Amino acid sequence: MLSFDAVSKSFGERRVLDGLTFHVKPGELFGFCGANGAGKTTAMRIALGVARADSGSVLWGGAEVDALSRQRFGYMPEERGLYAKMTPLDQLVHFGRLSGVRPREAGRSAAEWMERLGVVARPKDTLEKLSLGNQQKVQLIAALIHDPAVLILDEPFSGLDPVAVDAMADVLLERARDGAPVVFSSHQLGLVERLCDRIGILHGGRLVADGTVRELRRDVGGPERIRLSVSDVPPGWARGLSGVRTLTEEDGVTTLELESDLAARGALAAAQVVGRVEYFGRQEAELADIFRESVA
Repeated sequence: MLSFDAVSKSFGERRVLDGLTFHVKPGELFGFCGANGAGKTTAMRIALGVARADSGSVLWGGAEVDALSRQRFGYMPEERGLYAKMTPLDQLVHFGRLSGVRPREAGRSAAEWMERLGVVARPKDTLEKLSLGNQQKVQLIAALIHDPAVLILDEPFSGLDPVAVDAMADVLLERARDGAPVVFSSHQLGLVERLCDRIGILHGGRLVADGTVRELRRDVGGPERIRLSVSDVPPGWARGLSGVRTLTEEDGVTTLELESDLAARGALAAAQVVGRVEYFGRQEAELADIFRESVA
């Protein structure tokens, strides 16, 4: 298990992490969410030894992470950590050797990963000649080349097209199935919601919400919502309904927030009077809604 135990970090007067505590079990995909500046990248850098915590510790398997155990970690930073003038294959072999992989094995593994992820590059193309999406794929392979036991990825889906996103997601799920704790940050909350076993929301250096999507919906999601799709209705038709707040009105679709089942029945009856109801059903809170509620 990978654990952050009361980790705190300040830069000058600015408190970036404030007693950050969470755990990621073997085989678990943990989505790390937060606004820019919330402290996600700093937390990851502390786990990798790039930054040092002021207090607290990062543990793996019950022991404090050190230089030796970090050799089993795979890390993908948000900013490019690759050599622009080297070919992808050469530098992947280089990173593999730094992690203790023999040159021939590193070359074979790099070539297999490049083929699997669809890295488009001619043999002599240097990294700077590749598209941003292909550079992102190479950076992921650099984190995987030594078959890590722990995977920590900072915005791995940035700059990828939908096909590449699916390929990247498959890799993360595969690593988790193989038993690795996998931590990744992303601003693509729909993707986090779809992939992750558990989600942590960071705000002001603290974890303000932590759990499965179902748990977060129950604990943070706020009032139950109902969605009505009504055609041929005047603007503002739902104003004044008891126990109902209009969230959005767009293209004949009105989303209402309800206080009770009684309010739902009243809203439906009113909609049937003023127009034609095309859809009526309960709507679970999305992760974006939970995120807004958590950091408000």
